[in-house]
Amino acid sequence: MASRFFFLVVAVVARLCSAAMATGGRADDILRPWPPDCSTADNYTADSQYKKNLDQLLAALPAAAGDNGWFYQGSAGAGTDDEVFGLIMCYADHNATACLDCLSRAPAGIATVCPGSRNVRAMYDACVLRYSAAPIPATADLSYLHSVNGTVRGVPVGVTSESARAAWVALMSELTGGVAGSPLRLANGSTPYSGSQAMYGLAQCTRDLNASECSSCVSSYTDRLGDLFPNNTGGAIKGYSCYLRYQVGVLDITLPPAPTPPAISVGPSSSSKSADHSKTIGILIGVFVGSSLIALVFFMRLPRRKREKSKLVDEEAAREMDDEFEEGTGPKQFRYSELAMATDYFSDKRKLGEGGFGSVYRGYIKEMDLHVAIKRVSKGSKQGRKEYASEVRIISLLRHRNLVQLIGWCHGGGELLLVYELMPNGSLDTHLYSARDGALLPWPLRHEIVLGLGSALLYLHQDWEQCVLHRDIKPSNVMLDASFHAKLGDFGLARLVGHGRRSHTTVIAGTLGYIDPDCMITGRASTETDVYSFGVVLLEIACGRRPLVAVSRSHREEDVMSRPLVARHGEDGREEDVIHIVQWVWEFYGRGAILDAADARLKGEFDASEMETVMVVGLWCAQPDRSLRPSIRQAVNVLRREVPPPSLPAGMPVPIFLSPPNTLYYTSSVATMGGSTSTSTSTTASAPDKEKCSAKLI
Repeated sequence: MASRFFFLVVAVVARLCSAAMATGGRADDILRPWPPDCSTADNYTADSQYKKNLDQLLAALPAAAGDNGWFYQGSAGAGTDDEVFGLIMCYADHNATACLDCLSRAPAGIATVCPGSRNVRAMYDACVLRYSAAPIPATADLSYLHSVNGTVRGVPVGVTSESARAAWVALMSELTGGVAGSPLRLANGSTPYSGSQAMYGLAQCTRDLNASECSSCVSSYTDRLGDLFPNNTGGAIKGYSCYLRYQVGVLDITLPPAPTPPAISVGPSSSSKSADHSKTIGILIGVFVGSSLIALVFFMRLPRRKREKSKLVDEEAAREMDDEFEEGTGPKQFRYSELAMATDYFSDKRKLGEGGFGSVYRGYIKEMDLHVAIKRVSKGSKQGRKEYASEVRIISLLRHRNLVQLIGWCHGGGELLLVYELMPNGSLDTHLYSARDGALLPWPLRHEIVLGLGSALLYLHQDWEQCVLHRDIKPSNVMLDASFHAKLGDFGLARLVGHGRRSHTTVIAGTLGYIDPDCMITGRASTETDVYSFGVVLLEIACGRRPLVAVSRSHREEDVMSRPLVARHGEDGREEDVIHIVQWVWEFYGRGAILDAADARLKGEFDASEMETVMVVGLWCAQPDRSLRPSIRQAVNVLRREVPPPSLPAGMPVPIFLSPPNTLYYTSSVATMGGSTSTSTSTTASAPDKEKCSAKLI
């Protein structure tokens, strides 16, 4: 479907400028920007060194950007008072011809457009150009130069459909997450609009911005677009730091080519570089020798026995790790120095979250041009060490689109480190419980997350060569990529077993609220225990409530099936009963009103059939009698609407297995890979065989 934005106001201005600038009765061939920002104070002169440096920079920009993926940031006259800093980048909704034309003509004509200006910001249809007498700050400029609404042939400009609004919200969420996670600072995507139509969008930032600044800029533009054009089928907003556009109809996107090494640089002569290089090497050698002598003196003062014992322990541990990872293929073994540099030496500013066995940091691995999440296991944590080994040994063997990818690992420098692909949208629980109303996860995305999580579990239980028991399925372990696709992560508690067999462990593993009641007693995990946790997560997604639901005693029916697990005082001082979400939803199901349990924040904006199916499958998977639960394949078949949902009894079967009352307390579960914090505690319970069982609460 042909589509076009009509930039009415700006087009008129451009035409007027073109007419006004004609000289000598002939057309002006200079490429002119939208009204540029040209400084007027302290202008340079024609014979100044600043002018010479500026000419050198502008002459180098087209080739430098052409060889660097249509983006370049550099300077000329380095180390002098007249150094000039510049930046140029193409927009992705213009083809290669338009981009290269802008890269060439914009620098060539800008000195004519802004004569004598030391600081210039200029925006063109196909590119943006900036230069200044000071380093260009890597912070987002949230102002915008222009915004326009769009029209699409055959589609009305104004729309009031809630489905259109839902499509816009889902698209903006996808773009905001995607642009921050992309090394190109570029994201494009689409969401269903109506019938065969789709809504397409583009978000782009200048590549000098980090992920946080880029996300901030695009999020700001998203809010402004929503205010400026609340009921339009298209709109765009453009500034010097970022660009956001959407429309009903296909957008022609041209991705930049890969950079061509070596990159062009504009700077000091080779002789001065050589001198500086030699000086740097001399300083480094001096520092190294001095540091080595100090370290040697300190090392010799250590007791010899302690030194030898520590060395033996570290070498033995490293050999054990290497033996365990021998059979794993795929993930890379990193050096500690690589990962330390990638996280600014594990700076608190890079910390994404913290759990019981370590912290997670955002990192950038320059050699791979890749943003990652790096999990740093707490020193001295035996359980953390076990989870580290389990994670590498198991997840390195698995390959599935709905599993978080393990990029690599490291057990050097006295540290245990795991490197994962970065999930820009964090964990599912943050979107279910911490999102602002305007960023509420819409039902279509929730339904896709349900299907993705089911697909991951089907692969683990039945489609891989061995059966993998995850043992800790919960929203904080369900990560969301830039497009909000679900990816199951954290395999620290996972176990490999033969198909059709149960785990032999007698230690309770998992998170209270998600642990199968049968497993709480026997301590033995099975595919049914994972299915139980999966069912609880389905109910959370549908209802928007945590596993333990608070119900005011003055507003609930006394029913044996809703017997509370815990009594507590609410914020208003009234006594509340806390019951499990399975019991709570089953009450609605028994009354024939299961949709009344749906997340009230959705305000009824969901497919009723899909919602009911998800909740019924959730109850089916999480019913107390493990023998009545479905296999994951049966559950997924129903969720995919390939077979009809089951008919469950009106009353929830009375659980046979009950955990000791003193173990039933709750702490909130929080993500460790997506930008939130987490807490951890533990408790013990006595099993029938008198062995001590420990349960992890995260």
